[in-house]
Amino acid sequence: MAKKVLITGASSGIGRDIARVFDSLGCELIITARREERLKALADCLTGTPRIIAGDISGADGAKELYELTKDENIDILINNAGFGVWGDFTKTSCDREVEMIDLNVETMHVLFKLFLKDFKERDSGKILNVASMAGFAPGPYMAAYYASKAYVLRLTQSVAHELKESGSNVTVSALCPGPVDTEFNKVAGVHFASPSLSSMYVAKYAVTNMIKGKTVIIPGTAMKAAAVASKLVPDSVAAAITANVQKNKGK
Repeated sequence: MAKKVLITGASSGIGRDIARVFDSLGCELIITARREERLKALADCLTGTPRIIAGDISGADGAKELYELTKDENIDILINNAGFGVWGDFTKTSCDREVEMIDLNVETMHVLFKLFLKDFKERDSGKILNVASMAGFAPGPYMAAYYASKAYVLRLTQSVAHELKESGSNVTVSALCPGPVDTEFNKVAGVHFASPSLSSMYVAKYAVTNMIKGKTVIIPGTAMKAAAVASKLVPDSVAAAITANVQKNKGK
């Protein structure tokens, strides 16, 4: 599978392990994140020699700058992975921090998605994986802005996937919706998961396999698949109450 892959948020967690999966498939990588030393450490573990782009890609300007740096690289696959969460009562969490999160989780994702998709559609080939979350399926008290940001990623991806299908395009787009994963996400968000977490490598392998197949919504783990089905049957008010109880426990 000789493809060129651009991965954002590649310095840790799912992004790092997706890089390892594609490297094992013989792909050429471009990896980006803020922490250059983490990217160099990852590069040292790979069989190939990835291009490293270290910097903050938050917001439209950051996303456009990354696009300009890579648009002539003939990228085949975009992994839109960069993002983080903020936990707490909405009236008490930092507004500035939440705006930073929205800039990265929503604005950066949107701009990169749109710019690369236009190129992919023009040549009628390519794949994009937007990293959403199981959080995108339900209201999220005590992580309200994060849940809303991931709902945006999920619904945008589903909508664009339908547009591509109707147009007869060979380009596919996918939304990865993991539940708890053993990554640095907990530390950044200021929470811990009460339920068992999947390994990030398991999620990465599952995501890549199903993205290659062209699956639109990718949910790793049997329990999370069941939860996604249940979310369609439970009223939003009940889902909000369940989520609130779970989120409160995360901060303890």
